Amino acid sequence: MKILVTGAAGFIGYHVSLALLARGDTVVGLDNLNDYYSVQLKKDRLQQLTPRSRFRFVEMNVADIDGMRRLMEAEKFDRVVHLAAQAGVRYSMINPQAYIDANVVGFVNILEGCRATNVQHLVYASSSSVYGGNTAMPFSVHDNVDHPLSLYAATKKSNELLAHTYSHLYQLPTTGLRFFTVYGPWGRPDMAMFLFAEAILAGQPIDVFNHGKMRRDMTYIDDIVEGVVRTLDHIARPNPHWSGDAPDPGTSTGPYRLYNIGNNKPIELLYLIETLERCLGRTAEKRFLDMQPGDVPETYADVTDLTVETGFRPDTPIEVGIERFVNWYRGYFGIA
Repeated sequence: MKILVTGAAGFIGYHVSLALLARGDTVVGLDNLNDYYSVQLKKDRLQQLTPRSRFRFVEMNVADIDGMRRLMEAEKFDRVVHLAAQAGVRYSMINPQAYIDANVVGFVNILEGCRATNVQHLVYASSSSVYGGNTAMPFSVHDNVDHPLSLYAATKKSNELLAHTYSHLYQLPTTGLRFFTVYGPWGRPDMAMFLFAEAILAGQPIDVFNHGKMRRDMTYIDDIVEGVVRTLDHIARPNPHWSGDAPDPGTSTGPYRLYNIGNNKPIELLYLIETLERCLGRTAEKRFLDMQPGDVPETYADVTDLTVETGFRPDTPIEVGIERFVNWYRGYFGIA
């Protein structure tokens, strides 16, 4: 198949592109290479992709209406994996317009392109942040998620609503994937794992929010990629049992689905730090702080639907995943 992967120079997009190429698909990777974090890291990821004969890179912003329309019409993609977004909960409090442009305007451009060119299936990145003020654990796609705690979360919720509208009106199959704290080699420098490793190796203190009383459903990148690819091949279909009397948020009468992708085993933040210290051979100086605005104390994914319908089952222990990340980190930055 010919597949468009947006955000191909990003953490997840890079790994998904590798997996699709490895199985024989043709991939057009799109990214705007913005400077939210290291552009060099993004270019280094691309250098792993561009030598491959079935990969082509397009530098473009998904918010570019005319550019996206021309690309979709010219390429006639079979399927689309939309991972491009303005990421980060805290940054959304500083630069909200960036989130509207990339996550809302950009997403409408993707939907319009898929509708106009009869794309077989659109799989797009949502986020565990949509659960917001929910406290019932584990988080389920069948729960109501109308109380986001950050603009980032609100834009991801808007993606799900917009996708549903297109699935309902135009019978466009769409699947939203709510990712839970992804980590691993080639990860994002603004994420805790990367920040902690950088600070610990530099002998600098690390910020431990909510005084360490945090639990996260840390999900290794290989598990995420497997879930994305399995979902891409499992085209969304209508739920014949859906009822407006008791509306299920995770399905619809249209070809629309939502899934959680998480490890299904939340861990304590302090255990994550302890494991990272062990792999790095260094002890962290910890600076305990209050909870950050827009953050939540715990995430925990119910992945039952994804397991039953696609066979997805995360199987990378946190100890193994962190060791692989540390090995990559040392190699990439040339740290003995």
